Amino acid sequence: MELEKRGRPAEPEGCTAVAIRIPVRIVVLAFVVPVRMVWDVLVVCGRALDRVLLRPLRRAFDWVYETLLAPVGRGTAWLAGAVAAGAWWLCRALFHWPWLALWRYVVVPVATYGVAVPLGWLYRTVLTPAGHGLAWVYARLLAPLGRGVGLLLWAVLVWPWIALYRWVLTPVGHVLAWLYTNALAPAARGVRTAVVWLARVLLVAPVVLLYRWILAPVGRFLAVVGREIADAVGMAWRAAGRLSRAVGRALQWLARNLLGRPAAWFYRNLCTPVGHFARDRVWAPARRAAAEAGRAARGALASARETARRARRDAWRALVGGPRGTRAVEPAPVRARNLGGTQHIPTVPGVAPGPEISLHKRG
Repeated sequence: MELEKRGRPAEPEGCTAVAIRIPVRIVVLAFVVPVRMVWDVLVVCGRALDRVLLRPLRRAFDWVYETLLAPVGRGTAWLAGAVAAGAWWLCRALFHWPWLALWRYVVVPVATYGVAVPLGWLYRTVLTPAGHGLAWVYARLLAPLGRGVGLLLWAVLVWPWIALYRWVLTPVGHVLAWLYTNALAPAARGVRTAVVWLARVLLVAPVVLLYRWILAPVGRFLAVVGREIADAVGMAWRAAGRLSRAVGRALQWLARNLLGRPAAWFYRNLCTPVGHFARDRVWAPARRAAAEAGRAARGALASARETARRARRDAWRALVGGPRGTRAVEPAPVRARNLGGTQHIPTVPGVAPGPEISLHKRG
C-alpha cells in the first residue's frame, strides 16, 4: 500500500534516494509503530479520565464557585467598597475640608493683603523707576564701553589666528594634498591590489574548491537522507495510526461481545425482573405495613398522653378540691381503630375518656 503524502509536487529523484528509501522506511516503521500504539492508548486513557474524573471535578468547582465563592466575593467587594467610601469621606472631613477652609479664608487673604499689595506698591513706586534708570545707564554708558572692549579683543586675540590660518596653514594643506594625490595614492592602490590578489589565491580559491567538491555533495546527500527519513516517519506514523485504529476497533468489538452484551442481557433478563418483583412484592408491602404501624404507634402514644393528663387533673382535684356540681358523665365506650378492626376502650370512673382517635388521620 502506498502511503505517500498526497498533494506534494513530484521532484526528480536520484539513485541515492531510491537506494536508501526502503531500508530507512523499514527501520523507521519498526520504531514508530510501538510509539504510535502507546500514543493512541494514552489518548484513550486521557479521554476516559476526562469523562470520569475531570468533568465532575469541573462541575463541582463551577458549583462551588457559583454557590459559595461568587456570593462571598460579591459581599466582600461590596463591604470593601463601603469601607473605602467611608474612609474617603472621613479623610475628606479630617484632611481636605479643614485645609481648604484654612487656605481659602486665612492664607489667601493674608497673602493678598499682607504680601501681594505691598509688593505691588514696592514694584510700581521703587523698582520700576530704578529699572528705568539702570536701563538708561546700560544704553548710554555700558553698551558703548562693551563694544569698544570687544573690538580691542578682536584685534588682539582673534584676527592674528585668522590670518595665520588663511595665509600659512591653507597653502601648506594644499601642497600636502597634491603630494598625496600624485605620489602616495598610486602606491597605496598598488599595495592594495597585491594584497587582494594574494588573498584571492591563498584563501578564496581553496575555500571555493572545498565547498564545491566536498561540502556541497555532502550537504546534498544529507538533505536527501533527511527528506527520506522525514517521509519515512510520516508514512510510518500514518500506517501505525491505521494499525492502532484497527486494534482499537477489534478490542471494542471484543469488549462489546464478551462483556457488554452479556451484561446487558443479564441486566435486562435477570436484574430487572428481580428488581421489579422485590419492589412490588416485598418493598411496597413492607413500606405500607411500616407506615400503618407507625400511625398506630403514634395514635397509641397520643391516647396514653391524653389519659395521663386526665389522671393528673383528677388527682389534683381530689387533693385540693374542685368546683361543686361538676361531675364527669361516663360516656359510651370509645372505639379506637387499629390494624385489626375496632377496639372498645373501657372507661374508668371519675376519669373522662379520651377523644376518638383515628389512626388514618394524623393530628
